[in-house]
Amino acid sequence: MKTQLKRRGRPPQSSDKLQTEYLDVRLSLAEKQAFKESADIAGLPLSAWVRERLRQSATRELEAAARPIPFLTYTNEK
Repeated sequence: MKTQLKRRGRPPQSSDKLQTEYLDVRLSLAEKQAFKESADIAGLPLSAWVRERLRQSATRELEAAARPIPFLTYTNEK
């Protein structure tokens, strides 16, 4: 009787949590260095730091305009 080995690595994410879109942004070298340093201070990868900061800004601006915030979906996750 063969036993299956457990797969290593991170378990797959549900389809609603996958990040499939790209955003190209042109920066100066100085801007990128400042963003990278800030991300390091926050203990985050650069992409996570940028995403978090953009989400904060978008939330503030959309709330001020009384507009819905598409990425804030509330689900009954356990």
